[in-house]
This record gives sequence, structure tokens and C-alpha cells, in this order.
Amino acid sequence: MFDSLTFFDLLLLVSATGTLSLLVLKYIRTARLRASLPPGPRGVPLIGNIFDMPSSREWERFTEWGRKYDHAENVGRQELHLFGPPEFPMLGEMMGWDRGLVLSHYGERFRTFRRLLHRFMGTRTVVAQHHDTPENLIEHLRRYAKTYQRVGALDMTWRSRTAGAVVLDLCGDELVHIAEVASLEFSRAATPGAFLVDSLPFLRHFPEWFPGAGWKKLGREWRADTHKVVDTPFEYVQKRRTAGIAGTSFVDVNTKDNMSEHDADILKWAAVSIYFGGSDTMVSATSSFFLAMTLYPGVMKKAQAELDAVVGSHRLPTFEDRDRLPYLNAVIKEVLRWAPVTPFGGHHRLMEDDIQDGHLIPAGSAVIVNIWGLLHDEKIYSRPMIFDPERFIATEKMSSEIDPHSILFGYGRRSCPGMHLADASLFLYIATILAAFDISKAVDDCGRVIETNAEFTSGLVSHPSPFQCSIKPRSLDAISLIREANMVEP
Repeated sequence: MFDSLTFFDLLLLVSATGTLSLLVLKYIRTARLRASLPPGPRGVPLIGNIFDMPSSREWERFTEWGRKYDHAENVGRQELHLFGPPEFPMLGEMMGWDRGLVLSHYGERFRTFRRLLHRFMGTRTVVAQHHDTPENLIEHLRRYAKTYQRVGALDMTWRSRTAGAVVLDLCGDELVHIAEVASLEFSRAATPGAFLVDSLPFLRHFPEWFPGAGWKKLGREWRADTHKVVDTPFEYVQKRRTAGIAGTSFVDVNTKDNMSEHDADILKWAAVSIYFGGSDTMVSATSSFFLAMTLYPGVMKKAQAELDAVVGSHRLPTFEDRDRLPYLNAVIKEVLRWAPVTPFGGHHRLMEDDIQDGHLIPAGSAVIVNIWGLLHDEKIYSRPMIFDPERFIATEKMSSEIDPHSILFGYGRRSCPGMHLADASLFLYIATILAAFDISKAVDDCGRVIETNAEFTSGLVSHPSPFQCSIKPRSLDAISLIREANMVEP
């Protein structure tokens, strides 16, 4: 019988046998643990809840599960436990992102990343050193306003002279394209359930020609894009340094003469981790701000009235004005709560067995915090689907609701190292836009108002679905400020 088998037939037989063995072992282990695991949707033998995983608006399904299966009394419990290895074979080993901060296991490489990022932007005091001088503020606003629709936060995170000076002084269509492509691929691959191999990691061992293994070819193509976005800007900085051009970027500051290959690898991956941690998220937050102002014009008018009273109409706001702008700060908090940029934040992995509320969470399990669910929990926020900055302003009759910053930026070792920089940058951008522009619903060629809804895309980073709005200067004074700042093309 076996003499008639071809090599590929034999390989298929071995692969199928190995797969069946792994599934049986998984089923036995799951059966042993089933009685002590937390409650959840009933899965299918051997493959669990793979087919229950939503492909869009995941946060809503996870919130539904949280309400149905959570028997804990503590408020705001929104966790999803995935009893399988959160290895992300597609994003990690196939695309190469296991070299970066997000997928690094806790150890020396991870700790080195955190030390580098903390020294550069880990505290409010350090971030204050990156605040713009008046002349650089104008340059930053001009570049950011001109490129918002095209590249979003690219200038903000990859320039060496502005408040977003975190990586390098480099721009241009080629890098813009490289960054945009890699960002989209990263977001897609990091979405829970996007690729079957992330739920069944043993599929990584199957050859590319095997049915269902087409993701390997896609992974190889995306890996090339990963290397481009990691290597290209780093090489640019090194060439600039060789030419004697000094910079103040993250890479410039941390580059040393005769760096070892290991140290260079750490530095360039730390740099790209900064960019990917802040670029797409900044575009998401500012886009959500424009959507909110389009839908809630009363909020915009109130924030503008506060700006007029504190700043006046003859200059743009600065960081020094922030403490005197409580309503504007509340608007920023509500943007982050109403439309969280990362609905699930970073994934966590248990290093050892843990007991929570009498239930076992096995070592190796992935724990995903449903940030969207927490920020829209009626036990925490009143009327959570409504955009209402007043919830963050205490009165004699009511205390303010929980600051979303304490939820949005993650927890423990995996908390966002750039949270203070992101907060400062978002304040500067929103304050400037509100001081200079009115935002309203767009109208078509016949003068009819174009209605829009608060809808958002799925993915690791969520964005408002495409919408239209009208952006116009507020006054003659605003036009003068815009021209002075060169925020638009002449």
C-alpha cells in the first residue's frame, strides 16, 4: 500500500496525522480544564470557539459576551480570555514584528525597549522638553495641517524639530507610501481572528502549497514591507550623520559611534515601534474629533467660546494655556472615550496559571481587555453612546466620571510608553483647529446637507468610516493667523 504513495502523499499523511494528534491533545487538555475555566460561549470539540469570533465590530460581540457570562460583582470587568497561545504567527514570525516592542516577550530585549522609550518620552517632564518653540510651533502646525488628509501623523512622529519629534527628520512620498502600506498590513494582521493560523498555530508548520496555507505567501510579501519601514528611515539617519548633519531625533540621540549590530537592531525597532504606536492612532483620534464636531456643533461652539475667553483671537493657543481650558480638556477626554483608537489595546499573555473569581486562567492564555466595552459601560459612564464632555467636569451635585486615560493606554508592563506625548500632541492639534476653524456638516452641489453617522472600522486601530464635513476659517482674525502660520497653501 505505502509503496504506491508519492512523497507528497506521504507528507500529507504525516501532516494530517500530526494535526489530528495535536487536536486530540488539545481536546483532552481542554476537557480537563473545562470545569474550572471561566464561563463563556460553548465551543466546538477540538477547535473551540474559532467560528464564534466576529469578523467586524468585534468590540460589540465581546461586550455582549462580557455581560452574559460575567458573574463578578466588580464594576467594569471587560476581559476576553483566549485559551490558546497568543503567538500571532502571521504578524510575528511571518511578517517579522516579533522583533518589535509589541510582540516582544518579557525579557532583556523588552526591558531595553522600555528604557529607551521612557528616557525619551516616558514622563510629562521629558515630553515638555519636546514642546515647540514659537517658531517651530508654526512650522509644525503648517506641516501637520497641510498633510493631515494625506499622511496624518507621519510628520508629527518622524520629524526632529517639533512636539512630535520622536524618530527622525524625514518626509517624502516614498516614505509616506512605505509607512502607509506597512501600517495597514500591521493593523490587519493584528486583528483577533484575522488569520486562522493565529487560532491554530500548528498550521505554521504546513508548507505553503498546502490547502489553506496561502497566508504564508501573503506573509512573505508583507514581511518585505516590514523590513522597508524598519530599515529605510534608520539608514537615512545614518547617512545624514555620516554627512555631518546633526539631528535631535530619537534615533540621532541614541546612535553611538561603532554601534554593534545588536544595538542597532534594538534602536531601529524601538524607533519604528514609536511610529507605529502613534501614527495611525493619532490619525484615528483626530479623525474622530472632526466627526464629533460635525455631529455635535454645540460642543464645538462651547469649546471655542472658552478658547476666545482665555487665548483671544490674536494668537494661537500654546501648551501654557492648557490648565485654563477645562472644557477643551474635557472635549479631548471625550474624543478618546467615545471613539477609542484601539478598542482592545495590547494583548497580554499569562506567564503562569492564575485564579480569578474562583476560575482558572491557564498559563499561556491570551487576555484581551475590551477597552471599548469599558469606555461604553453604563455602570461607569452615563449615556455612553452620546458625545458629552460635561461628564468630565465636576459640579456641586455630581462628581466627574472616570478619566478615560486610565483605561485607554493599557496596563502594567504593556502600557503605552508614549501616552504623555500622545496627550500633549492631541491637545495642541485640537486646540489650534478649534481656535482657527469652524467644522460643520458638508453640503452637496444643490445646497443639501450631507448627513453622516458615527460608524467606525474594525481592526487593531479603529477609524471613523469615511465621512464628509465642511472646514472654514472662523473669522478675519483667524484667516490672518492661518496665513501667518502658513497652514494652507497660498
